[in-house]
Amino acid sequence: MNRRSFIKSTGIASLGLSLKIDKTFSQSDNSSVDPLVIATWDVKKATKKAWEIISSNGNSLDAIEQGCMIEEANKDGQSVGIGGLPDREGNVTLDACIMDHYGNCGSVVYLKDIKHAISVARMVMEKTPHVMLAGDGAKKFAISMGFKKENLLTEKSKKDWIKWKENEEYNPIINIENHDTIGMLAIDKNKNISGGCTTSGLAYKMQGRVGDSPIIGSGLFIDNEVGGAVATGLGEEVLKTVGSFLVVELMRQGYSPEEACKIAIERIVKKPGSNYKNFQVGYIALNKKGETGSYSIQNGFSMTQYDKTGNVNYDSPYFHKQG
Repeated sequence: MNRRSFIKSTGIASLGLSLKIDKTFSQSDNSSVDPLVIATWDVKKATKKAWEIISSNGNSLDAIEQGCMIEEANKDGQSVGIGGLPDREGNVTLDACIMDHYGNCGSVVYLKDIKHAISVARMVMEKTPHVMLAGDGAKKFAISMGFKKENLLTEKSKKDWIKWKENEEYNPIINIENHDTIGMLAIDKNKNISGGCTTSGLAYKMQGRVGDSPIIGSGLFIDNEVGGAVATGLGEEVLKTVGSFLVVELMRQGYSPEEACKIAIERIVKKPGSNYKNFQVGYIALNKKGETGSYSIQNGFSMTQYDKTGNVNYDSPYFHKQG
């Protein structure tokens, strides 16, 4: 077994999850499933692009990459790609990962000057023997693959950073400054599931900080026999619970996507000393039957879904009922 296969096959026991696997989970369901795409937050332009691909007999991996690229190129969005809010030193650094239905995956962390981090992550998956490249190495690789350098710090994001430096108070606003990711899942006409995450990370993070988004098993996980999940919000809390992997394993037991997301959220909020009232985490999930769901800690999270009925944004059910 090579290193990549070992990483992808690491079992539940090694994570201490002690999950009871439901042996009745069907891995040989031959029923048809209509293609669909879901994504974190209200990103209808991104899901529209992904839908155009899978509804025209394209594959789910291409749909994920092209859909995520829409948000990465959106200068008005300050949480993904160009225009992303910088770290405390004024550097825009990007993290991303992608995973296909075979379980292959690629990731980049602390990538500078290249806006389409999701595409670089795919190149890592397809063109190297590695899963993850970081920093200058990721940038050097991207340039070798034909990606062009550009300044990712827009005037608006620069002005916001300068204003923040007046006090340098790190107090992220729920659903705004820690709404830091587009996560996307798609199932195509062949019932193959792929997923991706891309982000510029928390606003005004410490230099070098990496969250959950580029980490396979935390920010994203796909098992084509079961389904997929992606996370958004405060990445440190997702990392501590290996959240997306947990959601997929719960679906393997027979829980619906929404139920699985809910249990994963409860794993975070019920930890001793959890300060969950002051941060947001949200999950979305898709199973092999084409069922979808979401759940978050706080009100305000949403999921966009594009299927044959249209492109709709849904408010997510949530845990913390204030008042």
